[in-house]
Amino acid sequence: MQLRHTDALLVIDMQLDFLPDGALAVADGDAILPGINALAARFDHVILTQDWHPHSHISFASTHGLQPFPNGIQTTVEAPYGTQHLWPDHCIQGTRGSELHPDLSIPHAELILRKGFRKGIDSYSAFTENDQKTPTGLAGYLRERGLNRLFFTGVAYDFCVGFSALAAARLGFESFVIEDLTRAVNLPTTVSTTNAAFAAASVQRISSSALLAE
Repeated sequence: MQLRHTDALLVIDMQLDFLPDGALAVADGDAILPGINALAARFDHVILTQDWHPHSHISFASTHGLQPFPNGIQTTVEAPYGTQHLWPDHCIQGTRGSELHPDLSIPHAELILRKGFRKGIDSYSAFTENDQKTPTGLAGYLRERGLNRLFFTGVAYDFCVGFSALAAARLGFESFVIEDLTRAVNLPTTVSTTNAAFAAASVQRISSSALLAE
């Protein structure tokens, strides 16, 4: 696949709390770092995202006096915008866990977009918060710069990567998920549900080799 000057690579949430030994670790998440670095070097435009939660965020089980995975089943609560999955405290603003992994080496990244900083609403997508109404401003940034074909890597495939790629497609961007450079939380049905949603929305699943082999 030939890269264009109007392409952008989005590297989603490669933060210490989401990688091995972190508060909400995605298995094998650090294994994709070298591939992301190598691929990013091929792109003129790279955008990074960070989960950036305040203390007592609505997505934290502790905020509700609950455990996130009692008996191995994820806890949820009903928020004004729908069902909210509950997680361990993670990516709290200014903490070490919120930092991008030190082995992520993309010095030419043009933007770091922070999301999930409103205490009362979660934000999986890099484009809209979980109410599906509150924009992050990323779509306007991309359009103003003429970037219209988007490639997604990072964590987690079945949450923030998936929600971001689907939102991009809804907003009219051509959307690709680079499967070998992402990893999933892999709760029951989350990967299969994500795959079905990608197919329905024409989000394309590709391998990094399709881009690195040019």
